[in-house]
Amino acid sequence: MASSRLKYMSLGVLVFQTTSLVLTMRYSRTLQSEGPRYLASSAVVVAELLKILTCVLLVFKEHSYSMRALNSILRQEIIHKPIETLKLAIPSGIYTLQNNLLYVALSNLDAATYQVTYQLKILTTALFSVSMLGRRLGVYQWLSLLILMTGVALVQWPSESASAAEKEVLSAGSQVVGVTAVLVACCSSGFAGVYFEKILKESKQSVWVRNIQLGMFGLVFGLIGMLLYDGERVRESGMFQGYNTLTWTVVALQALGGLVIAAVIKYADNILKGFATSLSIILSTLISYFWLQDFEPTGVFFLGAILVIVATFLYGYEVKPAVNPSRA
Repeated sequence: MASSRLKYMSLGVLVFQTTSLVLTMRYSRTLQSEGPRYLASSAVVVAELLKILTCVLLVFKEHSYSMRALNSILRQEIIHKPIETLKLAIPSGIYTLQNNLLYVALSNLDAATYQVTYQLKILTTALFSVSMLGRRLGVYQWLSLLILMTGVALVQWPSESASAAEKEVLSAGSQVVGVTAVLVACCSSGFAGVYFEKILKESKQSVWVRNIQLGMFGLVFGLIGMLLYDGERVRESGMFQGYNTLTWTVVALQALGGLVIAAVIKYADNILKGFATSLSIILSTLISYFWLQDFEPTGVFFLGAILVIVATFLYGYEVKPAVNPSRA
């Protein structure tokens, strides 16, 4: 009973985190306000810092709130194993790039289109799993990938019924830039996710310690990126320019993302993850239409979204072996 409760609780949190992150990030990047807009590169850095602090607290809790045990485990795993730690620099750098790309994507795409298109990460993850982990996909999984590509293609299909206001919005934020950012983020997400999974399987260390190592590199890469691309603006107005309650909400939700996914991997199965993803797509579409009012759904979009949802469920479907009547 407790395991089942944790399973559905983790999925509920995943739906909330995924949907609210996309919607608040989109709203924060399009909201007209006085003064400078917050820097996406700065938000990525702060999110990494929050993630590190949260994981340190979780490791502290795992070791019975002992400062000596916490210090020992961090020294042993991070300082005394430099090669193992350096292995995480690759996925960390890619995750940092991906987090920055999500801000670019949601500055140029409505939440509904982003949510559906971003499910292409299922395809990239599957392909990297086959090539890097030697994993074999079943017939249902290959079929689901074909359905997924068809669905995303339909979602991106140009609509001639767009109003003048919509076209004006799209010209302000290029849809081509947004879609390109999502596609690159999907590729980076697939590779980094499989690479990180491979490292986790080769070691017996806590996932929270691995997340601390990821976060450390992510913080360094994020700071370098912020200084390279927004260094002048940071020197003029500081890295926290444009921050408000909404910005801090986006940062907290982004920091929470990796931890929620870790909990879902631990407690839930693929079918329920697919259900959570599908529910998040539906909620994002409805809220994007009724609240943000930056999205005008079409029949082609709905067909594509339905295909993506079907593909998500089908990919997680596992064929159960038939029971041998002679042994029943």
